[in-house]
Amino acid sequence: MKIKLSIGLLLVLTISFAAIGQQKEPESKLIEFQMALMKRAPETEQRKNEDMNALRGQHLAYVQSLLESGKAVIAGPFAEDGELRGVAIYRTKSADEARSWAENDPMVKAGYLVVEMHPWWSEDVMKKATMPLKMTTAYLGFLVRGDKWTPERTPKTEEIQKAHFANINRLAEMKKLVVAGPFGDNGQLRGIFVFKVGSLAEAQALAETDPAVQAGRLAIQMHTWSVPEGVLP
Repeated sequence: MKIKLSIGLLLVLTISFAAIGQQKEPESKLIEFQMALMKRAPETEQRKNEDMNALRGQHLAYVQSLLESGKAVIAGPFAEDGELRGVAIYRTKSADEARSWAENDPMVKAGYLVVEMHPWWSEDVMKKATMPLKMTTAYLGFLVRGDKWTPERTPKTEEIQKAHFANINRLAEMKKLVVAGPFGDNGQLRGIFVFKVGSLAEAQALAETDPAVQAGRLAIQMHTWSVPEGVLP
């Protein structure tokens, strides 16, 4: 893995872990994206009369159009049958513009999905999807506030932070951790890890080597993520 990516990962997670109080705009090579969490809408049982095959086809065509236009940098579903169905990341600083793209998805307009938007920061490392569109498997972990999260900075948290950065660098140099970045709204969600590895169990095990996770300041929620080929570095 290039040293550039390793340094980028250190920068984005530095901001994610160290930010306290009001979230500040990241500096250096980071740019702002908007991330849409696509969630299962309530009471979807009432909409079983829809032609789901046609609707899924419209949904896939719409996602492909966003990828081809460059509005979306990556998008794909999770394999787990939970409330969170997938993630899309849009290339815009405007939350309103990104929300309009997400809410024009046929699955959202039909009431099967609802959208939760978050500003998200990363180095610009993702590439254009390979066409015709084919999907491959990656693993996305949400870093969230753990049971022992506090906003205070103490000698102990600084020690954890230093070890946290060293572990990120190690995972990047292993070519396992390929994308990472913090959320910009200073909420429960702190950032993401994206792994290119052989299994969900391997991704989970790698994420759990993070000293901030081990200390309980952060927790990890890992998902199997189907993404377009060619996008991830």
